[in-house]
Amino acid sequence: MERSFAREVELLRLGAGETFHGEGILAITKGLLEAGVAYVGGYQGAPVSHLLDVLVQARGLLDELGVYVEACSNEASAAALLAASIHYPVRGAVTWKSVVGTNVASDALSNLASAGVTGGALIIVGEDYGEGASVIQERSLAFALKSSICLLDPRPDLGLMTRMVEAGFELSEASSLPVMMQLRIRACHVRGSFSTRDNIAPAHSALHHLDGPAPFDYARLAHPPATFRQEKNKSDTRLPSARRFILEQALNETFDGPLGQLGIIVQGGLYNTLVHALHETGYGDLFGMTEIPLLVLNVTCPLVPEQIAGFARGRAAILVVEEGQPEFLEHEISALLGRAGVAAALHGKDLLAMAGEYTVEVLATGIAGLVECYAAERAGAAAASPARTWLAASAARRREVSEKLGPLPARPPGFCIGCPERPVFSALKLVQERIGPVHIAADIGCHAFATFEPFSSGHSILGYGMSLASSAAVAPLLRQRTLAIMGDGGFWHNGLLSGVQSALFNRDDVVLLILKNGYTSATGTQEIISSPEEGDMRGADAGSDSTGNLAGNRTIENTLEGMGLEWLETVHTYDVESMIATLTEAFTTDFKGLKVIIGEGECQLERQRRIRPIKASQLARGVRTVRVKYGVDEDVCSGDHSCIRLSGCPTLTLKDSQDPLKVDPVVTVQDGCVGCGLCGANAHAATLCPSFYRADVIQNPGWRDRLAAGLRARVLQLVQPA
Repeated sequence: MERSFAREVELLRLGAGETFHGEGILAITKGLLEAGVAYVGGYQGAPVSHLLDVLVQARGLLDELGVYVEACSNEASAAALLAASIHYPVRGAVTWKSVVGTNVASDALSNLASAGVTGGALIIVGEDYGEGASVIQERSLAFALKSSICLLDPRPDLGLMTRMVEAGFELSEASSLPVMMQLRIRACHVRGSFSTRDNIAPAHSALHHLDGPAPFDYARLAHPPATFRQEKNKSDTRLPSARRFILEQALNETFDGPLGQLGIIVQGGLYNTLVHALHETGYGDLFGMTEIPLLVLNVTCPLVPEQIAGFARGRAAILVVEEGQPEFLEHEISALLGRAGVAAALHGKDLLAMAGEYTVEVLATGIAGLVECYAAERAGAAAASPARTWLAASAARRREVSEKLGPLPARPPGFCIGCPERPVFSALKLVQERIGPVHIAADIGCHAFATFEPFSSGHSILGYGMSLASSAAVAPLLRQRTLAIMGDGGFWHNGLLSGVQSALFNRDDVVLLILKNGYTSATGTQEIISSPEEGDMRGADAGSDSTGNLAGNRTIENTLEGMGLEWLETVHTYDVESMIATLTEAFTTDFKGLKVIIGEGECQLERQRRIRPIKASQLARGVRTVRVKYGVDEDVCSGDHSCIRLSGCPTLTLKDSQDPLKVDPVVTVQDGCVGCGLCGANAHAATLCPSFYRADVIQNPGWRDRLAAGLRARVLQLVQPA
């Protein structure tokens, strides 16, 4: 049972003159339908997962419009969808997560940008840069510059953002270039409203077919010698056309102010933070009034030379607000101003931080430096200027809070409660106690949480599904086998070809552990080709406390066997002892070659989404239900805490002992426990203390349950001392 987006789907149906209230990423999704998009594809990833997730559940609406939607196996296959816009006058959009997704898609994007497009081609990228990021700190601008792809970075305002969706398609059609729209984390989640328009059914779609295939045109192939002419077309025709369109449609915005000797050129996505900084430093308000004139670049590639020069001409100094490094925009603007003979002093990274997220404090520091250097009469005494006063007060507040609270306790990310992947890493710790340390190639996915305490497991993460490939050169250097870990999502994304095929071909003597939880869980539990069909789940009924083997779908196993894999074992992940035995065998067997262990256990989030409504219905109808609860007998607990070091479950924690003879706190299981049983399994597998117990909590008990409970209570009264 996937999460329902029924409310979001209804918002996509709003018509002309109605008001949309919601998040930025959903507004972008609505903008696609208003712009007459014909096809949409992508690979999910924060902060843009919402777009594809909602559209997949909006198939009814899309079928009415004739819009085709495809959940792709990876970003490369998504980018390849845009080939439909090379020859045909149809608008297409694809989406994925930041530079890690663009890395995967870059081969297709380079060829697409070289060949050029006829219909509008829009790439919506979640720009995951800054403090809230979950990936490497790089920016999409590098790809846009490299391949001459137009890059939109819209000001976080829902009305403007939806306008920029259609403008992006129009810009693509006017220039024959693909257009990338980067949406920062805050832009995706900013909330607001705008007046909607009617959705537009595309002229050519699954409902209105094209007359036939386009005639052969070698010039449309990214293949020599056509590529040489295509490169020249970029500089001579396409980019000039894009710059004309940007000027004519006023896609970039200017905001005037009385301090005309100064100017700030800012990326559109940073506009809201800049406005906040101007307000806090006394040079503007929260509604956009500014004393310092602004040029807001809603399009950061290509820059328009005459627009940049026109804004800077006659000013003493310009501050370029460009988040991240290298300072691509600052260098390009410097060159443009030099060629135009504009004498304004250019500042950027000298007044602002070279790297890291541009917070209000960072921008306020840059603004203070600019005003103090070039508008001293407005700044006043440096120490008493509005900007410096606010910065000093802000720093004092942080010190005060820090002194009052003291250092915050470490709270590293971790697996969800009852996650089926946690037992695997508990088993792996125990295995390494027996056979010694193992080189572990980690991967992207939920299992990457094992790199944190208490497991601290993993030597490298080089890309989604790349773990097995990344261990290939390590194995020959060691006297023991290496272990690669990937999820079923990573297996289908990239691991099958880049890892498994290569290891089989080269006869690598390594171990691969595939964590099969049935979904691409780290990106929002989207379904994949190996997801269970309805009714396939063992332990799927709410009355059962099975942790859910993924029975019925053997797509991964059949694929591996079809490729010639000879050593394959499937183990239920919650069976710690079996996992220990299987891992030990894989590392010690005489078999030379790739050995694959499939750890099978359903994503606990999906399991809870499925069974909770069933249990609630049963309770409402008075049906007998049984819930497993695990606990710790504090009279038996020794306070050693080995169980916690082997588990890391959030519901397994400490409390003060009631026994005055026990100095150390004892372990307790909190109410959030979902009954996976790992704590007890670890205690048994590692021969720890027998303090764990299992209890069956019966709701709506029958007469047999009541009779049994009465007998137990009577027996306990007899054996307990008076």
